Amino acid sequence: MDNSGIVKRAFGTTGIEVTAVGLGGEGILRTFGEEQRAVAVIAAAVDAGITYFDCARAYAGSESYYGRFWSQHRQERSQVFQAGKSAIRTKKGALADLDVTLRTMAIDHLDLWQIHDVRTADDLRVIGGPGGALEAFLEAKAQGRTRFIGVTGHHDPAVLTAAVRDWPVDAVMMPVNPVEAAMGGFLDTALPEARAKGIAVIAMKILGAGHYLAPEAGISAETLIRFALSQSITVAIVGCSTPEHVRALAKVGHDATPFSADETAAIIDLYRPHARRMAFYRGDLR
Repeated sequence: MDNSGIVKRAFGTTGIEVTAVGLGGEGILRTFGEEQRAVAVIAAAVDAGITYFDCARAYAGSESYYGRFWSQHRQERSQVFQAGKSAIRTKKGALADLDVTLRTMAIDHLDLWQIHDVRTADDLRVIGGPGGALEAFLEAKAQGRTRFIGVTGHHDPAVLTAAVRDWPVDAVMMPVNPVEAAMGGFLDTALPEARAKGIAVIAMKILGAGHYLAPEAGISAETLIRFALSQSITVAIVGCSTPEHVRALAKVGHDATPFSADETAAIIDLYRPHARRMAFYRGDLR
C-alpha cells in the first residue's frame, strides 16, 4: 500500500484521517458473480493508497467481495477505513444486519456503520424512536463493533438535514455534483449543518452514474471529482469497474486542487438548464 501521494483529510472531529478519494460501492462491486474482477478493483485501490472503502448490505455481492479480499489480507485491512450500511429501520433488524455484514466481510468491526438512505419524516420517526435503528447503531458503537456511525441520504435535503442536526452521528453521506449545486438543497442545507456540527462529509453521486460526463463541454470524470473535492467535504467516493478506473481516481486524489469560485460557477452553469431533470436520485421531481 502506497499512502504517500493521495491527499488526506480529517474525518470530522474523530482524530482519524482518510484519503480525499475513496472506492465507492457501485461499479463492479454492485454485482453478483464477478469475484475476480471485483477483487482486482479492491486490490488496485489498496495498492494505489486509497484508504476509504464503501460498502452496504444492499449492494448485491459487495460485502462478499470484500470478505474474499480481507480474509486474505489482514494487514491491509488494519490500515484502511471500511464503511458499511444498513437500511433496516428497527433495532433488532439492524443488529441482525450488522451480524451478517461482519461475518460476510470477514472482519470483526466496521470503521463506519451508516443508517442507509433516509428519505422521509416517517423514516426519521421510526429510526429515532423507541426500538428504532438508531439504538442499534449507538449500541454497536459502544460495543466496538463499529468505531463511528453515520447517516446517508439522497432523496430529501430537509430530511437528511434533520438527521444530521438531531442524531449523534459522526458522518453524513450526500450527493455532491454540479447538478445538485444548480438545484440547491443538499449543498446549502445538509452540508452547512454537517460542517457546523464538525462531522465528516462523504460525497456521493459525483458522476451521476456517468450521466454527468460531458466531454464535448470539457467535463470529464476528473472534472467532476475535482468539483466535489472543491466543496467542504471529507472524501469523494466513486464506484469503479476496472483497476484503470481506480488508478484514475487515485490520480485526482494526488492533487485535489480545488477549482476557483469562477471555475466552479462556470461548471454549475452548464448544468443549470436541465438540473431538475438530471437529479434522478431525488426521485419524482415533476
